[in-house]
Amino acid sequence: MSEQSKYEIREWKKKLAPFESPRITASVWQILNSVGPFLLLWFLAYISLEISYWLTLLCAIPAAGFLVRIFIIFHDCTHYSFFKSRKANETVGMITGLFTFCAFEQWKRSHTTHHASNGNLEKRGVGDVWTMTLQEYTDASSFKRLLYRTYRNPIVMFLVGPLYIFLVDYRFNTKGASLKERRHVWITNIVLVSIILILGLTLGWKAFLLVQLPIFYVATFSGVWLFYVQHQFEDGYFEHNDNWNFVEAALKGSSYYKLPKILQWFSGNIGYHHVHHLNSRVPNYQLEAAHLSDPQFNNVPTLTLLTSLKSLTFKLWDDQAGKFIGNRDIRTFIRGQSSKVKSPL
Repeated sequence: MSEQSKYEIREWKKKLAPFESPRITASVWQILNSVGPFLLLWFLAYISLEISYWLTLLCAIPAAGFLVRIFIIFHDCTHYSFFKSRKANETVGMITGLFTFCAFEQWKRSHTTHHASNGNLEKRGVGDVWTMTLQEYTDASSFKRLLYRTYRNPIVMFLVGPLYIFLVDYRFNTKGASLKERRHVWITNIVLVSIILILGLTLGWKAFLLVQLPIFYVATFSGVWLFYVQHQFEDGYFEHNDNWNFVEAALKGSSYYKLPKILQWFSGNIGYHHVHHLNSRVPNYQLEAAHLSDPQFNNVPTLTLLTSLKSLTFKLWDDQAGKFIGNRDIRTFIRGQSSKVKSPL
């Protein structure tokens, strides 16, 4: 890292320092207004099964919103930004991790890696969305191209992927995991299985699944969508290691997702993703104030619900053009490459 980069990081650290300190009253209140309504809506969804499943689904949608808020609390705890006490962050993080089916230590490591390497072409593959460059895709085998297209297919990524990630992928230890992380994963799995068994045997398996699955599905879909669009937008940021810059990766490679106020509340202000990547120690309830504190944030990439839908068309990062491209541009490039190979000139 260059001296200029270190200087920029220090300067932003100073600017955002006033927003770093978590407030115990705000943190506790967020736990109460997230976990409390979630449990209440889960119970209402359960008892509504006797009336109408449509009523159950009506309860499931806001319950999923509160589960997203619980995930944001978990997320902040993994950054040690939700409480001043390290122990409090770990305790609340492990408990909220049970709601979201995430092991604290496992997710903390992968997400920390994501923050340290977001947009770095030489350090992809941990805690991020699989992204190939146009040239990498062109040089890849037919089988790898098929795998990549399948992975990036919206149906797979947003309808199948969320359940696979949270119900299957997060249940196993990853390569290089520490002993502490491995223990966390298996303890989390054991506790989750115990809770599911208790609820399934007490409430009935059919009733439990009819309530839990739609809530969990909507919440995980929402979480994956938020993560995807906040780094996969047209004029994003990807650089090779020698040119990669932490501050630029935060300001150019992390979007400001300008959501309606109600969705901003349910998503725990995570739309201010540029601020979060500049300083992950700012708790979620201070992100908006931090964003408003500096006019430079007016220039960060901004997405709305409508404009973010375009992200569904992006498939590859064009290293030369410095932007994401879709299928039409990919086909044009590959045809051009084929023509060059066939031409004797």
